[in-house]
Amino acid sequence: MLPNDLATIFKNKQKSYKMVLVLSFINHYEKTKSLTVTLNEIAESFLNYYRGKEELGFKIDLPPKGEASSWKECSLGQIRNLLKTPIDALSSIIEYNSLQQTLSFKSPVKQLLNERVFQELKEYAERELESYNNQLPSSSTGLGFSLQAVFQEVFNSYLEAKTQSFAGHRLGTLFRQTLPNELKKLPFMDDHYKIQGSIGMGNWATVPWLAIMDKRVTDTTQKGEYVVYLFSEDMSSVYLTLAQGVTVPTRDLGKKQGYNYLEQKVAEMRGLLSLQGMKKDDQIFLTSSGLGRDYQVSTVAYYRYDRNNLPDDEQLITDLKNVMDNYRFYVERQTDLSEDDQNSQMMGRIEPMDPQLIKPKLNEIKAFIKQNGFHYPDPLIENFYLSLKTKPFVILAGISGTGKTKLVKLFAESVGATGENGQFTLIPVRPDWNDPSDLIGYQDLSGRFKPGRLTEVLVTASLTENRNKPYFICLDEMNLARVEHYFSDLLSLLETQRWMDGQIVTEPLIPNASLDRLEDQELYGDLGIPENVYLIGTVNMDETTYPFSKKVLDRANTLEFNHIDLTQLPWSEGDDEQEIVEIAPVSQRFLRADYLNLVNVDAENKELVKRTTDKLVAINQILEEIHAQVGFRIRDTISFYSIYAERFGLLTEDEAFDLQLLQKILPRIQGSHTSVKRVLLKLLKVCLEGESLKVNDLLDDASSLYSRWDAGKEAPAAKYPQSARKLAFMLRRLEEDGFTSFWLS
Repeated sequence: MLPNDLATIFKNKQKSYKMVLVLSFINHYEKTKSLTVTLNEIAESFLNYYRGKEELGFKIDLPPKGEASSWKECSLGQIRNLLKTPIDALSSIIEYNSLQQTLSFKSPVKQLLNERVFQELKEYAERELESYNNQLPSSSTGLGFSLQAVFQEVFNSYLEAKTQSFAGHRLGTLFRQTLPNELKKLPFMDDHYKIQGSIGMGNWATVPWLAIMDKRVTDTTQKGEYVVYLFSEDMSSVYLTLAQGVTVPTRDLGKKQGYNYLEQKVAEMRGLLSLQGMKKDDQIFLTSSGLGRDYQVSTVAYYRYDRNNLPDDEQLITDLKNVMDNYRFYVERQTDLSEDDQNSQMMGRIEPMDPQLIKPKLNEIKAFIKQNGFHYPDPLIENFYLSLKTKPFVILAGISGTGKTKLVKLFAESVGATGENGQFTLIPVRPDWNDPSDLIGYQDLSGRFKPGRLTEVLVTASLTENRNKPYFICLDEMNLARVEHYFSDLLSLLETQRWMDGQIVTEPLIPNASLDRLEDQELYGDLGIPENVYLIGTVNMDETTYPFSKKVLDRANTLEFNHIDLTQLPWSEGDDEQEIVEIAPVSQRFLRADYLNLVNVDAENKELVKRTTDKLVAINQILEEIHAQVGFRIRDTISFYSIYAERFGLLTEDEAFDLQLLQKILPRIQGSHTSVKRVLLKLLKVCLEGESLKVNDLLDDASSLYSRWDAGKEAPAAKYPQSARKLAFMLRRLEEDGFTSFWLS
């Protein structure tokens, strides 16, 4: 199996160049056993591949527009220039020395390389290249004619045609029959689509059009959403648009309300879809008549092609595929909503998965983890799941070697998120991180944006086809550097979460205006944290690491791994007869939050929220003595956690509050003063509800109290046993060391 650094290098590809570059590198290594190669040698091998395939008539990518009409005509100089793009795309594994004009594998990758890895990498590249080439149509567009030529013909002949007889005109045949029949041959078209063109009905249309409609949402251009080519009245341009039908909304609602409806729908769809590379404004100029406003309010996004600057066929088809990918995602989401979530979009949220399915799934996850040789005490897995469900940032803290990182990896794998498919990413934190650039990225001196590893994951997770898959990012040994220095931007961004058209979105992590280059703006501009990304930090609390600020603790559930039972072995009686648990991918809905604000809570949960709030009010009165009170953010988080725990039947109300007291409130307490001790004693009294504790009598010596939790003794009965045990440890440390905090155990 390939190492993670190499296993996903071809995950994102628009051309075959990356695969051919890697194969050229491997061919050089097989001949010379050298991990360094000159740019000229790579360029020659690269060009030979395409020329050889071209001569034999195989399906391959064409040379870039403007370079040459065939690979045979390309020079080595042109190839060296072309290689800059795939070299940049593979910069995570390949290093380019501009002075010596050489390429080599980066040092961390070199350590992974051996004959077996080279062979697997070669097979991986060949397999991806074959799969990519097989999807290429023979003419590079899949059409039996040139779409560019057809558009040019319409531009050149339509105005003159309008002076001729309408009946039986060849342009009518072109729009109604030829174009629809040819577009149906494209590999990304299927039986769901109705393709229809028009130059008018009995009379020449002001704006001729060609529409692609998914029959699941509409079969007419008068209503619903569809993809359509629209030619301007003066034949100066054609727009490829994702648009809506205007006739029915304006007829049923009136023009003013109809326009309002269409504009609102445009805003919702722009928030839902990536629409990468498309324009998202109302600068649609098709006619000199009143129809112009119809097109402007109904268009979600578009490409504009001018008569004197038409792209080649390859670009036209690439753009069409991009629009269709966005359209397909929208339709499938609408179909899912109508079939599975009718009447569920209320108060800014979407109903969760069937609650009855959650507990069985968690049992599968625990069985999967166990069969992989790891055991975690109950209810750790349920707690981890509820914490992720409540907020997509969780901290796993404790001593080294307790399986914190392994828990994240196995949990992710159990729901189908692996390193191989790019849905699980491990990012080791370095002690020298003092700003966000290592995670998010930076602009180099030339103005090119160099994305950090986290940004690369966010881009992938944001793709239309990936939005229903969970992505896990594990920041390993998160507090080797000061978390606030490199992670504060992300923490602040998580607080901007809001609902938009049934999706959770945030403010942008990388504002479009902060990027200099257009290509960087298209890829990274206004990139936020998508709802399907979950951030988990593992931390070892010792003298080599930094403590957390309240800003961090407020925004995370902190799960502790300090109480270890070494008698738990990775096998037990009867294991041989247990059924092997297979990985079963889950929908994003399994983990996504159902609430962002208390106002969204259902009526049946309001009493639970009130009871939870009353408990927190009483605890805040205790914490006030050391100025450690909790605010609205923690109140809401604890309420949501309690709602999920009850809804899914995972924890009782007291068990849920116990864990939240332990994870959200106790980490805030530290110090050496008598007031800290008094607070600990009062909180312990809350945990031991029903027991009469005289706090003032224990201020000098509380050993008789905390000694109840000594090793070998049975823990005393408590309403909140987990928190009680932790408070006892914190009291002991305060008396023995003169200082205490949650992190000392």
